[in-house]
Amino acid sequence: MAKKNFDNPSVVVGHDCRFGGELFAETVSKVMIANGIKVHLAKGFVSTPMISLGAINHKASLGIILTASHNPPTYNGYKLKGFYGGPLSPEKTQEIEDIIPDSSAFNFDAAQSLEDAEKNGMLNIVALEDEYIAHVEKNFDLDAIRNSGLNLAYDAMYGAGQNVIRRLFDDITLLHCDYNPSFDGQAPEPIHKNLQEFSDLISMSGDIDCGLATDGDADRIGLYDNKGEFVDSHHILLLLIHYLSKIQRHDRQGYYGLFYHR
Repeated sequence: MAKKNFDNPSVVVGHDCRFGGELFAETVSKVMIANGIKVHLAKGFVSTPMISLGAINHKASLGIILTASHNPPTYNGYKLKGFYGGPLSPEKTQEIEDIIPDSSAFNFDAAQSLEDAEKNGMLNIVALEDEYIAHVEKNFDLDAIRNSGLNLAYDAMYGAGQNVIRRLFDDITLLHCDYNPSFDGQAPEPIHKNLQEFSDLISMSGDIDCGLATDGDADRIGLYDNKGEFVDSHHILLLLIHYLSKIQRHDRQGYYGLFYHR
């Protein structure tokens, strides 16, 4: 698909925290390079949003992340992103599915090593996490959050968002921000039944104002209020729309701000 639709095709490739992620990402890279497609390979585990941003930053034809998202730890798979960073369209995804062979004749023993590919310019090792953090720092008022007086908590569910939050907010309360490819045996989906420990942490602390949780590849979110009560992603969007419509509009007119009414 990349070779068909782009003159100088390239892909961004990465993996999340699951077992075999590095091996799978390197294998995908070797196949791409053998077919004349340049690879921007992420250094270390990354989130799906990092792959989306990477596809844009590196002007790639396609973004590929090895992940099973919020599914149980025994699963793994692909997520595909277009050159624009968003999900690949169904039509382009179908193009790829249509050319998947029943068996592969690819000779991995004869494939070019990644070391040689890096030397000849077909492989570029990229620090997508650093790029993502730089993008966040440029586009969000982090000082407003840090100086808000809010005590925040974050549950990474052992997923790929664990390092970013630690780097952006060094005084936040963290849970499950450790490398654990089995996710402690639980599907890393940020729904209430999977977040009981996080809910209890917030409700028992007495001083945490808000808690966020993300899934295995950090593109799904759940929210907790200061009582440890769950707010799903659909209602998070409604709250954001309400804020943009009612609070921020009035704030620009000089009436009141978000944190005055928290």
